[in-house]
Amino acid sequence: MRAAYASALNPEEPLSGLTLGELPLAVPDGWVPVDVRAASLNHHDIWSLRGVGLPADRLPMILGCDAAGVDPDGNEVVVYPVVEDKADPRGFSLFSERHPGTLSERLAAPRENLIPKPAGVSFAEAACLPTAWLTAYHMLVTRGRVADAGAVLVQGAGGGVATAAVALAAGLGKRVYATSRDPRKRERIAELGATAVEPGARLPERVDLVIESVGAATFDHSMKCSAPGARIVVCGATAGHRAEIDLRRVFAMQLEILGSSMGTPDELAALLDLVASGKARPVIDSTYRLAEAGQAFARLAGGDVFGKIVVEP
Repeated sequence: MRAAYASALNPEEPLSGLTLGELPLAVPDGWVPVDVRAASLNHHDIWSLRGVGLPADRLPMILGCDAAGVDPDGNEVVVYPVVEDKADPRGFSLFSERHPGTLSERLAAPRENLIPKPAGVSFAEAACLPTAWLTAYHMLVTRGRVADAGAVLVQGAGGGVATAAVALAAGLGKRVYATSRDPRKRERIAELGATAVEPGARLPERVDLVIESVGAATFDHSMKCSAPGARIVVCGATAGHRAEIDLRRVFAMQLEILGSSMGTPDELAALLDLVASGKARPVIDSTYRLAEAGQAFARLAGGDVFGKIVVEP
């Protein structure tokens, strides 16, 4: 089968190790094959090509964490990307770390990882959800208790998780503020229902929930924008992982700083239902064929992306 895979690792020029070619499909016991109709890219794929979380002894490795397709019984499904893995310190791994990923014509997955795709959600939209959108949903709904929030701040909107958080929070009826350095992205963010501001800008109110994936560059701003009892939910640190924290503000304002990673199968099913209801729709930056995987990766690596990049076999 045709697939986009890592054939070599290069921390400085990651795309040099990306290969498009033929690889066999192996289906472990208890797993089932899925015909892929759409997949999407994540920065996780670029990190894999750099060798982060993917050692050379696992090459070649098909890339990609997210997919939607058709199971052997003809059911339209979305593939939950987390696989139980006792050999991993986290207790789990994602597709493309220890098991072949989703950027291929077919993939193998545990049957319990297949979530029914609602008819009102396209394959392309569904393929955007399992990693970035599920992460945003878990941050907002479960960790951040968005139901108890009136206002939400999303730092660094434009990337997959942050853009998803803006769309989801707005769809849930919250007042949303979102930061971006790029004026064009601020315009796009406003179209999703948020008040777009420059990084570090003073907000008209303190917020009850902050979605933080930027890190050191924005964390002080996140704390200053937080209302008493606010939750700051962190899923990444794209601009530095060593943030300085004024502990006086933490205890005086009774702030909660919460880590977050991925989500559960039940949350993915709930997210699919939310998308099917029309309250929020995935933002698709661009769509490529599998044969154009190199172009898709180059666009992701270039950084001028708003929403998700979809790859259709």
